[in-house]
Amino acid sequence: MAEEETRGICVRDVAAADFITAYAEHLKNSDKFELPVWADLVKTSTTKELAPYGEDWYYIRAASVARKVYLRPGVGVGQLRKWYGSGYGPGVRSVHFKRANAGIIRSVLLQLENMKVTEPCASGGRRMTRVGQQDLDRIANALFNEANED
Repeated sequence: MAEEETRGICVRDVAAADFITAYAEHLKNSDKFELPVWADLVKTSTTKELAPYGEDWYYIRAASVARKVYLRPGVGVGQLRKWYGSGYGPGVRSVHFKRANAGIIRSVLLQLENMKVTEPCASGGRRMTRVGQQDLDRIANALFNEANED
């Protein structure tokens, strides 16, 4: 019989929720990624009444943004605002779509750029650097191997 080829595991091969949780933990333990001082006060969208309750919400959003940039190179702040936006219509009013807060997304992208995970594209938006892609693939590979051991 032919030996099986070992193929590289990427972010697409693992569940999104598992990857985001693992990468958020990686960012939290990293000394290069810092929580902004305003993180406990800011709302994520105009449709929200309060700031998020979880204390790790900023790291989770950052991991989610990094995954989006990995999967769709060239994505910018405007497209991410649409992705994280939600409907708003209190009571019996009809629901209208509102975009998410751009300041949070921009600060996450700037911190990821300072960590050398993302870089600006020539045509606009952001894309993953080689180091960033290797970092995300390494975490995805660890998750994939952990899931296959069970």
